[in-house]
Amino acid sequence: MNRANKNPATLPTSAPAAAMAAHNGDFMATQASQRQSAAAPEARRKMRREGPGSRLWRVLVWGAMIFFLVNVALMIATVTMNSFATRWFGTPLPEGFTLHWYAQAWRDFQLADVLWVTVEVVGAVVLLSIALGVPAAYALARAQFPGKKLAMLVFLLPLMVPPVTYGIPMATVLYKVGLGGTLTGVILANLVPSLPFVILVMTPFIEQIDPNLESAARIFGANTFKYFRHVLLPLLVPGILAAGLLVLVRTIGMFELTFFTAGPDTQTLVVALYYAVFSTGVRAPQSIDAMAMIYMAITLLWVLIALQFVSPTQLVSRVKEAPKGD
Repeated sequence: MNRANKNPATLPTSAPAAAMAAHNGDFMATQASQRQSAAAPEARRKMRREGPGSRLWRVLVWGAMIFFLVNVALMIATVTMNSFATRWFGTPLPEGFTLHWYAQAWRDFQLADVLWVTVEVVGAVVLLSIALGVPAAYALARAQFPGKKLAMLVFLLPLMVPPVTYGIPMATVLYKVGLGGTLTGVILANLVPSLPFVILVMTPFIEQIDPNLESAARIFGANTFKYFRHVLLPLLVPGILAAGLLVLVRTIGMFELTFFTAGPDTQTLVVALYYAVFSTGVRAPQSIDAMAMIYMAITLLWVLIALQFVSPTQLVSRVKEAPKGD
């Protein structure tokens, strides 16, 4: 009797639970099947949208990229191997390897003097660009005045215009005032595109700094120098470092402006390499390739260092959001 009484008592509670569980399982299975059935047409539509034409285009793009990269890699490998080769003619690989051509290039092209001039030019351009570009970027980021967009456009013109366009008139003026062929003239010529570059990089960094920090510093009695030294400068160090490294790499590779304004004793490495290739006289191609490898190694080293501190996507100025009330 007790068992008979317990079974009816448990049926009303267990049976609905089992029914509910079965219903939930059927519902989840139905949802899963609906999702799969909805995903299948989407996948088919995507395949139809791509079609054979889009797949062929993708193959062509990837093939062109691979072909270009393979050609660049083979050219660099050829120059590298030839700079170490004792003799390489009509054979897949050189007959032997030596460092003689690097020593000969160092002597023949006076690379010690050329590298020192390059260090002087690059160091002066980087320091002057930062010293002049950071205050200009701060003024453009903070001040509101009529013609601000026009001023920004004028600052950025040397970056948008090819260097040859303004390099020849600028070199003519420098030679007329006695600065052509001098180290000062080379520095001033390279400063023209480097200063706008610092402004372009630093303006977004300064715009992201809260202006209320300056007001708070003023309230606590900080003058302009103290505010810059203790508040603004620590916040700008990443941007200054990134701008300096990018200007350094850009100045090392700047050929046109340096070529127009450099003299026999003020040639940077890239101009000296040009004269080594195209000047008159008989020179061993291995020594020219050795000089090219020295230039490429220096440039690549600084590019890798710069990429550790700045990403190319950070060069894009952020778009300021409009106020919600507008």
